[in-house]
Amino acid sequence: MLENLLPFQIHINTATIAGACLWSLALYLGLASVREWITEQLDRWFNFAERSLYTSAQEFERTRPARESQNAFYASLMSIFPFLIAGTLCNWGVEISLGRSWAVSFGILACMGCGVYELGRRSNEL
Repeated sequence: MLENLLPFQIHINTATIAGACLWSLALYLGLASVREWITEQLDRWFNFAERSLYTSAQEFERTRPARESQNAFYASLMSIFPFLIAGTLCNWGVEISLGRSWAVSFGILACMGCGVYELGRRSNEL
């Protein structure tokens, strides 16, 4: 479909995208404390930035619960991007050193390992 709209070819390597996403998921699961810290900092920043948009303190306090939950949702979504960047770098490093097929394979192994680690970490918190 893109070929019909654009006068040039765009070559998208699906193996690279899959490997980068697998590595991102593994890092997102394995680095839970970093993930929570990033989400908290983004949530604080969104709440601080939105405070400057209100001139009335009464209006600010009236809509506070809805805005804070919306900002927490946005912070949760935005916390994915640092892990996408780090996952892309990990995938690139494995692709350079071992090859493209190994990058996807190691991404799958990293996801499984980090998933098991996250399950164990959560069961120990109880």
